[in-house]
Amino acid sequence: MFSHIAVGANDIETSKAFYDALLGALGAKPGFVDPKGRVVYRHNGALLILGHPRNGEAATYANGSTIGFSCVNPEEVDAWHAAGVGQGGVSIEDPPGPRQSPFGPLYLAYLRDPAGNKLCAAHWPSTAQA
Repeated sequence: MFSHIAVGANDIETSKAFYDALLGALGAKPGFVDPKGRVVYRHNGALLILGHPRNGEAATYANGSTIGFSCVNPEEVDAWHAAGVGQGGVSIEDPPGPRQSPFGPLYLAYLRDPAGNKLCAAHWPSTAQA
């Protein structure tokens, strides 16, 4: 459904280290810096772009927004979470683990990145992905 997601970052080096580890836990290659100074990640047909806001103001997180990352199993969710916490991410909400949703069971973990963006890793058992 989505082609890309762009998030603001105030400290590009810190954010790149965080997302290199976080997305590396999902099998993605480290991000590359494009000619405009943005960090770009390509993985499984999608793009994630990190950069300074184009209006020149400080990056802030969007209250109520979450960026979700698909994981192939609960172990990948846990690895994603550990990689993020290891690079300065802040674990939020409940600890990683199973949840019940209106769409059936799933396994989730939540973090805030160095700029405060809310992130989620989710594994949907095959019965819940229909």
